[in-house]
Amino acid sequence: MEANAFDPPEGSLRKSVGRGAVVTAMAQSVRVATQIISVIVLSRLLSPQDFGVVAMCAPVLAFIALFQDFGLTQATIQKNGIRHEEVNYLFWINVAVSAILACVLAGAAPLVAAFYGEPRVAGLVAAFGLQIMAYGLGAQHLALLTRRMQFGRLAIIDVTSAIAGLAVSIAWTFIDRSYWALFAGTLTGAVLPTLCYWASSRWRPGMPRKVAGISELINFGAGITGFNFANFFARNLDNVLIGKYWGEAQLGLYDRAYKLLLFPLSQITNPLSKVMVPALSRLKDEPDRYRSAYLRVMPLILLVALPGVAFATAMSDVLIPFVLGEQWRASASIFLALGFAGLLQPLNNPAGWLFVSQGRSGDFMRWGIVTAVTSVLAFALGLPYGALGVAIAYAISEYLRTPFLWLYVGKSGPLQAHHVLRAATPFVLGAHLALAAIWFIKPLLPQQHVIGLASGAILAYLITIVIALAFASGREALREALKMLPARLPAATPREAQ
Repeated sequence: MEANAFDPPEGSLRKSVGRGAVVTAMAQSVRVATQIISVIVLSRLLSPQDFGVVAMCAPVLAFIALFQDFGLTQATIQKNGIRHEEVNYLFWINVAVSAILACVLAGAAPLVAAFYGEPRVAGLVAAFGLQIMAYGLGAQHLALLTRRMQFGRLAIIDVTSAIAGLAVSIAWTFIDRSYWALFAGTLTGAVLPTLCYWASSRWRPGMPRKVAGISELINFGAGITGFNFANFFARNLDNVLIGKYWGEAQLGLYDRAYKLLLFPLSQITNPLSKVMVPALSRLKDEPDRYRSAYLRVMPLILLVALPGVAFATAMSDVLIPFVLGEQWRASASIFLALGFAGLLQPLNNPAGWLFVSQGRSGDFMRWGIVTAVTSVLAFALGLPYGALGVAIAYAISEYLRTPFLWLYVGKSGPLQAHHVLRAATPFVLGAHLALAAIWFIKPLLPQQHVIGLASGAILAYLITIVIALAFASGREALREALKMLPARLPAATPREAQ
C-alpha cells in the first residue's frame, strides 16, 4: 500500500475538518448521554459494593493505560508519508506491549487484592488484561482511520460501541447480577470498536520485520508516553495527598468540585483533539495555513467555554447546592478556587495539539515534567490549609505557568506567543471581567435558583462578547462563530476550498 493511501484525499481538508467537528460533537453528546443513562440504570440493578470492586481496579488500570499505546497511534497520525512497513512494525509493537501489560496485570492481581483485602478484585484485575489486548490489536487501525480523517465512520463506531457496552451490561445482570456485568460492558466497549476498525480499514498487518528509520517514530511515541506519565502525577497526586493528610471528607469535597468543573471542559477540548491533530499535522509544512487554522479554532473554544466557567465560578455558592445537594455546600469555596484555573485551561490544554502535530514530542514531555513538578510543589504548599489551600495553590500555579507555556510553544514552529496573546486576550479578559461583574451583582439577581442561575449564565456570555467586540481579533472571532451557525467550520485560508 502506497504511503499516500494513508492520507486524506487531496483538497478534502476543509470539508473533513468541518464535518469532523460536527459529527465528533454529536457522537460525544450521545456518548455522554449513554454514560448518564448507564449510571442511572446500572445503579438500580447493581449494589454499591459491585461498583466499589470495580473502582478498586481503576487506579491500577489508569496507570497501566499510560503505557499501553506508547504514543504510537499519534506517531502514525502525525508522520508525513508513513509507509506500510512502518505501520506494520508499530502494529506489532502495540500488540507486544499490550501482551506484556496484560501479563503484568495478571501478576499484580493478587497484590492488588491483598492491598484492599478484597479477594474478588484479583480475578477482575486479571480479566481486564483482555481489554488491554483488544486495544492493542486495534490501535493502528484506529490511527489510520483518524489519519484519513474518516470522522463520520469513527463517530458511528464510537456511538455504537457505547450503546452496545451499556446493553451488554444490562443484559448480563439478568445472568449474573454482580460486578461482572460492569466488566462485560467494558470489554464489549473495547472489543467491538477493534472489530469495527479492522472492518473499516483497508490495511492489514503482515509478518513483523525490522524497518530502517523506525527509531524516529518510537522516539516520538516515547515522548508522548513521557508526557502522559508526568501528567498522571500532576492530575492525581492532589487527591492522594488530601486523602492521606485530611481524610475522606475533605477529599470528597475536593473531588466533586474538581470533576464538576473539569468534566464539561474535557467534553470540548478532548473530542476536538481527534479532529485538530490530524488536520494540523497535514498543514505543518505550510506555516501560514497552519497558523490560520489554529487561530480560527482556538478563540471559538474560548468563546464557548470561558463564559460558562466564569458564570459557574462566580455563582458557585448557588450552583453547587443546586446541582449536588445542600450537603455539598462546603465544596463551593473549593470550586471557586479551581474555577480560576478553569479560566486558563481551555486556552492551555490545546497546546498539546501543537506539540504533537509539529512532531515535538520531546518538548511535550519536557513541558509535562515542568507541569508535574510545579503542580506537586503547589499541592505541597497548599496542603497545610486543607483542600481549599490545595485548590488555591493549584490555580495560582496555572497562572504562573501560562506565559512560559506559550513562550515555549513559540520557540519553534509557525505559532508564536504574540499570535496566541492577540487571539486569546479578548475572551480571557472578557471572562475575568464577567466573573467579577456577576460576583458583585449576584445579590441583585432573581432569588429563585433556576432563574438566578440562568440569568447569571446569560450575563456572563453577554459581558464576554461585549468585551471581545472591543478588540479587532475578538470581532474577527465572533464573525467566524456566526459562520459556524450552519454547522460548518471555516477554512483555514481560501486555498483550502480549492
